[in-house]
Amino acid sequence: MQDEIKNINARQILDSRGNPTISVEIELNSGLMASASVPSGASTGINEAYELRDNEKTVYMGRGVLGAVKNVKEKISKALIGTSILEQRKIDEILIEQDGTQNKKNLGANAILGVSLASARLASKFLNIPLYKYLGGIYGNILPTPMVNIINGGVHADNSLEFQEFMITPTGFDSFHSGLRMAVETFFSLKKILKKENMITSVGDEGGFAPNLNSAKEALDLTVEAINKAGYSTEDIKICLDVASSEFYNDGIYEIKSENLKLNSLEMAKYLQNLVEDYPIISIEDPMAECDFEGWKIITDNLSSKCLLVGDDLFTTNVKLLTDGIKNNLANAILIKPNQIGTLTETLDCIKLAKMNGYKTIISHRSGETEDTFISDLAVGVNSGLIKTGSITRSERNAKYNRLLEIEGELNKEFQGCRGDGAKYLGLGSYKKRYFKLNSCSNY
Repeated sequence: MQDEIKNINARQILDSRGNPTISVEIELNSGLMASASVPSGASTGINEAYELRDNEKTVYMGRGVLGAVKNVKEKISKALIGTSILEQRKIDEILIEQDGTQNKKNLGANAILGVSLASARLASKFLNIPLYKYLGGIYGNILPTPMVNIINGGVHADNSLEFQEFMITPTGFDSFHSGLRMAVETFFSLKKILKKENMITSVGDEGGFAPNLNSAKEALDLTVEAINKAGYSTEDIKICLDVASSEFYNDGIYEIKSENLKLNSLEMAKYLQNLVEDYPIISIEDPMAECDFEGWKIITDNLSSKCLLVGDDLFTTNVKLLTDGIKNNLANAILIKPNQIGTLTETLDCIKLAKMNGYKTIISHRSGETEDTFISDLAVGVNSGLIKTGSITRSERNAKYNRLLEIEGELNKEFQGCRGDGAKYLGLGSYKKRYFKLNSCSNY
């Protein structure tokens, strides 16, 4: 049959940090081929699926993935040859069964995900439809509101900031391309400000600037100044944070060394609440550590009506962990990273569960990225409404934005002269919930 898998190949390539990662290529009996490459995270949750590395210290400092490549070529390929490329769930179930562990430790989640994503891309190619349509059908037409990284900290930068990301999100516009333009202009407005203050303008892993700053408030002040200097207001562009608090949480204490603070869970929640009251913050990712369930309960009770509280390390794109969070009323949004769980099917199941329970979904990149644009199509296909794919200065990040611009053009062209309005961009609407009251910050 023309839709059956004939061969699966893999190779070791380099990600955006120069570390090895895996690229998988699948060929059908028809001769059609497609590939996918797998990203890697630096700030990783303890419950993430296992990324198989060679640990050969004399080769790539132990970061090689030739073992994962071998698993694809020898084990996975043998199990999937002859399977229809149109049976994504069956393909993923075979991968999960062949691995046989909860966290994909035998074959490696990187090996498994490469095959899973390449399968979906090849299926869309076989059907001669865009990937986002294969994933979402006729309903996939919402362009995500981007969370654009402009200041890096934490493990993504060599500076003193504990918070990992300070992001801007263009909420006051009616199209993706307009919102992206405003974000780009604000980014370069910030660069001018940093230069004027004799601060460094080198960038971190995700493309945001990485100046040495004394506090989160200083980073937020610079962000607001950049928005205003670019000619916009905080009604047009709002702020998102990735606190990545697990990185500085130990024995029940959040230690923010840059501000000489040691906070318990209640104090940390109050600290973040004060920031939300003082700045136009609309989303906070990982405000509490992944194991601090009491802290998550406190901050959800106190802040869920004012901004998104996004579980990344807390949920790791895992249906079981999300189910527990829903039962305990923790967070109100989830970050979706396919490599945290290992297959496309499990990723889609997690998105479905989140949406059914009123949790916002944010499709996300990783700090070690490739030029692969799968997450752009995924964001549109599932109508997530939100995407996080870094800043606008590195090609592995811009590849995702450029793919979204391409999708926007395709959707608008398709609907030209027909009923419907093509690509939709919700802006502020992407953040709204029935119980979510946007903060109107009087200071700005």
